[in-house]
Amino acid sequence: MKTETRPLMNAAYHLLLVLALRAGIIFMVELMTYCGAYANDLTKPGLPMKSLVYCSEASPTGFDPNRYIAVSDNAVAATVFNRLLEYKLENTNKIEPSLAERWDISPDGRAYTFYLRRGVKFHATPWFKPTRDFNAEDVVFTFERMLNPNMPFSKAYPAEFPSYIRELEKIIAKTEALDPYTVRFTLHSVHAPFLSTLAIPSASILPAEYAQQLLERGKPSEINQKPVGTGPFIFRKYDKDSNLVFDSNPEYWKPEDVRLSKLIFSITPDAAVRAQKLIRNECQVSAVPRPADIAVLQKVPHLRVLKQSGFTMGYLAYNTTHPPLDDVRVRRALDMAIDKKAIIDIVYDSHAQVAVVPMPPLQWGYDKSLKDTPRDVKQARKLLAQAGYQNGFTVSLWAASVQRPALPASRLMVEMIQADWEKIGVKAKIATYELAEFFKRANKGEHDALLTGWINYSNDPDEWLSTVRFSHWRNKEFDDLRQKAQQTVDTAKRTQLYLEAQKVFKREQPFTPIAYATDYQVINKHVTGFKINPLGPAIFSGVGIGTPVQE
Repeated sequence: MKTETRPLMNAAYHLLLVLALRAGIIFMVELMTYCGAYANDLTKPGLPMKSLVYCSEASPTGFDPNRYIAVSDNAVAATVFNRLLEYKLENTNKIEPSLAERWDISPDGRAYTFYLRRGVKFHATPWFKPTRDFNAEDVVFTFERMLNPNMPFSKAYPAEFPSYIRELEKIIAKTEALDPYTVRFTLHSVHAPFLSTLAIPSASILPAEYAQQLLERGKPSEINQKPVGTGPFIFRKYDKDSNLVFDSNPEYWKPEDVRLSKLIFSITPDAAVRAQKLIRNECQVSAVPRPADIAVLQKVPHLRVLKQSGFTMGYLAYNTTHPPLDDVRVRRALDMAIDKKAIIDIVYDSHAQVAVVPMPPLQWGYDKSLKDTPRDVKQARKLLAQAGYQNGFTVSLWAASVQRPALPASRLMVEMIQADWEKIGVKAKIATYELAEFFKRANKGEHDALLTGWINYSNDPDEWLSTVRFSHWRNKEFDDLRQKAQQTVDTAKRTQLYLEAQKVFKREQPFTPIAYATDYQVINKHVTGFKINPLGPAIFSGVGIGTPVQE
C-alpha cells in the first residue's frame, strides 16, 4: 500500500509517463512496418495452430467461482464452469439454456423448476476422477453451500461470498432435487431478477462429488485452488502471477464451442506491455487496451480493434458511515468539485461519456432526464461551510492497482480528483491496494472514498443499484423502491420504480458516477468467433484460429 498527497506533481508525472509509453508503442509499430515484421501467420511464435494466448490484466484472486467478482476471476469462471442459464453474447437482454434445458415458473411467481441437461461430464483431472455425470445434486450443493453456513462443507471451509450472493439467503427459501434431473427453487417472495442472477459467473455450478472427496481428505480449501467444472476448457496449471493453462474439454456437451486445443492466460497487468505483446503476436487476444493506445493499435496490419457501446461505469464511492461524508452537503460539494470532462479527455482519451446516474444509457430503466449539477468550485466551498467545514478536512482516497475497462488509469484518475478537491480545501491521502486487498477492505468499510468501476454481470437494472454497497449507504426510500421493483414482474412498472430510485440517488449522492466507457478489445485477425462481452469477462466458447479476417 502506498500513500501520497502531492496531486499536481503526480498527475503531471503520470501524464508524461502515458505519453512516453505511447511514443514507445508508436516507435515499435513504425519499426515493424519498416522491417516488414508483422506476424500474419500464427505459427511464427512457435504455437500450435489451435493454441491461443490471452493477455489477461490481473492474477486470479482464486478459482472458486462463487466467491469472486473481479473481471479476471469471472473470465476463469466462464472458461472452466457452466451455469444453469447463460446470456446470449449477440443479445445480452436474452437468457438462454445452459445446464438447464428449460424451466417453468409457478403462477404465483415463487417457484422455479429447472429441467437439467443429461449427459454433461465433469472434467477429469489429476485431482478428481468423476464417477457420474452432472445432476441435480450438484445444483443443490452449489446453492446450499452459499445459503447454509452450517452444511458440512461450509463448516469445514467457511467462505466469504460477494454481497449479492449473500443476498440469495433473503431470496431463496428452499432448493430441492425433485429427481436426478429436476431442481426446484422456492423463493420467499416474487423476485423479478432471479433468472438473471442464475446466469452470472458467481452462480457457476460446482461438483458435489468433488467437494465430498475434498471433505473426506481434509482438504476442502482445494476447491479454490484446483477447480473442476463442466465448461469448454479444463484447468491444468497456474504459474503464480505468470500463466494460466487450460486444455480443451473433449467431452464438452456443446462440442461446436470448442475450437482450440489449448488456451493460455498470460497475466500482463501493464497495458503498454499487453499492447507490445499483441504487436509481437505473443498474444492473440488482450484484455482492455488503454484508450491512448487504440489509435496506434488500429494501424497494426495483423490486428483488429473491436468496439461497442459500453456497459460499464467508473465511479467514486463515499463511505457514508464516516463523518463528514455522512452529510449530503459534503458529498454534493465533493461531487461538484470534480472535473469529469477533464478526466474523460485525459484518462479515457475521450473514449467515454459523462456518467450521471448509477447505470449506463444502454440499460433499460436508465433515467435520461437527470442531469449533473454544473461544476462550481465556489458553490462547493459554500456547501462545505454550511456543513461546518469552511476550513476543509482530510480524507483517504483509495484506488485499485489494476486497470479495468471502466478505469483505464485509476492512479492518474484519483490524482486528478485529489487536485480538484484541493481547490475546495479538501486534502485527499491516496492509498493504492492490490485488487483482492482493495475489495476485502472496501467491503469492511475501511475507506473514506474509493474509486472503482462496475460492469454489470446481469442484464437487470437491479444489480446497478447494488453499486451503492461501497458507500455503505442505507436510505429507506431508495431501499423500498428497489425492493418493490424486485417484486414487480411487469417491466413497465419496474422501469418506473427504477426511475424514481435514481432520483433519490441523485438527491442524496452516495457516490459520484464519473464515466461510461466505450468497450474496446484487440484481437489478432486470425482469431475467429470472438465477440466483446458487454457483461464483462472474455468468453472463449466458439473462439478459434482460422483464415485472417478481411476488413
